[in-house]
Parts: sequence; C-alpha cells; structure tokens
Amino acid sequence: MHLARLGHDVRLWARDAALASQIEDRRANPAYLPDVNFPANLHATGDFAAALRGTDLIVTALPSHGARDILRRVAPHVGVGAIVVSATKGLERDTLFRASEIIDQELKNVRVAALSGPSFASEVARELPTAVCIASGDSRVVEVVQADFKSSYLRLYGTDDVIGVEIGGALKNVIAIAAGVVEGLGLGHNALAGLITRGLAEMSRLACAAGAKRETLAGLSGLGDLVLTCTGALSRNRHVGIELASGRPLRDVLGGMKTVAEGVRTAEAALALASRYGVELPIAAQVAELLAGRTDARAALGELMLRPQRSEIG
Repeated sequence: MHLARLGHDVRLWARDAALASQIEDRRANPAYLPDVNFPANLHATGDFAAALRGTDLIVTALPSHGARDILRRVAPHVGVGAIVVSATKGLERDTLFRASEIIDQELKNVRVAALSGPSFASEVARELPTAVCIASGDSRVVEVVQADFKSSYLRLYGTDDVIGVEIGGALKNVIAIAAGVVEGLGLGHNALAGLITRGLAEMSRLACAAGAKRETLAGLSGLGDLVLTCTGALSRNRHVGIELASGRPLRDVLGGMKTVAEGVRTAEAALALASRYGVELPIAAQVAELLAGRTDARAALGELMLRPQRSEIG
C-alpha cells in the first residue's frame, strides 16, 4: 500500500489465490486490513509470473520457515540485477541462515537488502510516522531503496551492517515472548525494563559474535524494534508470552492466531547459533524451555533471577 501510494506500480503476490481474488474484488485485504482501501495501482495475484514480470524491485515479506521454498519457486521469474528487499525477521531453523543469505543462495545475480526496525504493518498502512533501517553491502542499493520508499510518514536510515540488522530483527522476537510473560504474570515495570535491557545485551552479544557492529544493535533495528515488540499491544510475540503466562498450551495459542509469531521458531535457532559462536543467551534459553513445555513461566523467571551475579559490561 505504501509503495503504491508513492506512485509505483505494485503487484502483490499472495500464497492463497482465493485471497488474492478477494483483494482484487474488494480493493482491501479482508483478512488483515479490511478497513484500509487499496490504491488503484496496487493489484493482487496468485501467479508468480504475473507478479514478477518486468519487476526491478521485489519486497519479500515471507515467514522465515517458508522463505526458501517460495524463493526457489520464484527464481525463474526474477530478472538479473533486481533489487530484493527482505522484510523477514527470523533464522532458518535447520541451517541457521539469515534471510539475506537464503536469498543469495536461491536467487542468482540479484542485489539484496534487509529492511527492519520498529514498524507495525497496520500503522504504516494508516500512514502513521515510522522510522526503519535499510541494510545492504551495496551502498547504491541503500540509496535506491531510500529514494523509492521515503515519504512524509516513513523515514529510512541506511547501513551496511546486514548481519546486525537481521540478527537484531530475529532475536528481538524471542525477547518479546519473555516480555509477554512478564506482562502476563503482572511483574511490573521494573521487571520489564530489566528484561528489555538484558535482552538487548543478548542481542548485541550474538550479533557481534557473528560479525555485526555493536552500534547497530543500539539503533532502530536493535533497541528500537525491541522496545516496540516488547511493549506494543499489536506485538504477536508479546501476545504469545502473555498467553503462555496464563497457562495456555502453546499449541492452542498458535492455533488462535492468523499471523506468524516468529520468535517461537527463532528461539531454538538462536541458541544453536549462539552455541556455534560460544556465547550465552540466558533469556532465550528460558524462552526455549518454556516453548518446549519443559518449564513454566514462574520457574523460568526463577532461573533467570537466581543466576550467578556478574558485571554488567563484558
């Protein structure tokens, strides 16, 4: 919607062909944003070839667990030199690859960027002020995306730190589940502030071990996105934590959601990546235990609070 409002001709591919047809007929997305009308130059389709024909800029807003399969299927329709902007926030569970790495593997001869930051989709759709980060190792790609995406309500800051942007975007979802637990147990603002701060330390620790710049995690795709996802009522991952704190089984929580809570799948992958680099993620570890049903919310909290005390830095 945002890109179409700016005058770009936009085609939206939907996995569900029936939903694509509904969108075209109603000029709105009845499943997710029924009260926001589509611009005239935005069209939905369930056909890869129709969606990608003649396209030089592609936005992939795919859940991490389905990204590789979809990218492999679209590969024959993607032109050489196209810019692919990933809005995926997660890690591939088996390989631990980030979204930009999967794109590089499945789409040949494209230029890749990662888009991340504190941005609930429904607020962008309603033109509420938003600031995000665009990352690419190619400075020209950053400039093109900034120019094509900028508006009076959307501001993009550029960086070459793709690793930091993607790990921040993935791991903050795990911390947000813990934030939901804090909310659900009624543990107060002190606990939430402490969780967010130590969650940022975990994000920074893992990202830097993987080769990121520490300052990236203090920016929009790190701290900014973490604060939004841990405190915002629209946060899907926070919602999962709140429901788990009430004692609901994970299966039931996820069964009642229309959208994907990436943190559920990312927790174990983040721990595996941390093991590869030899770093500790105590909050993520307790979230993984809770998601697997090996502990309950209060026991997980106790494990975190009673860990040996240490210096804050280092």
